[in-house]
Amino acid sequence: QVQLVESGGGSVQPGGSLRLSCAASGSVFSIFTMGWFRQAPGKQREYVARIPTSGTPNYADSVKGRFTISRDNAKNTVYLQMNSLMPEDTAVYYCHVVTGLGQYWGQGTQVTVSS
Repeated sequence: QVQLVESGGGSVQPGGSLRLSCAASGSVFSIFTMGWFRQAPGKQREYVARIPTSGTPNYADSVKGRFTISRDNAKNTVYLQMNSLMPEDTAVYYCHVVTGLGQYWGQGTQVTVSS
């Protein structure tokens, strides 16, 4: 089992920045990929970004050039730096990890972009 605890959500004006964090605990030795999804009101959950244990990060086209995903393997933590935020980025953001035991989700953290 892997437990995920997210932090860093909040409210920001358009053009602002936020940094999300997700700390994993439990069977962290089996984690392959860490990433983020988001779900806006009335919409399906969508992919945002992912980063493998070693390798190149991948981004959804909608966030490419504005968001940066990174991870600290020593701390079993993944980060999402979000810059140039737009109202359409408003959503609940979920941490997601893929392990040899299955996939796990965080509880979600709200990001609201509004003037």
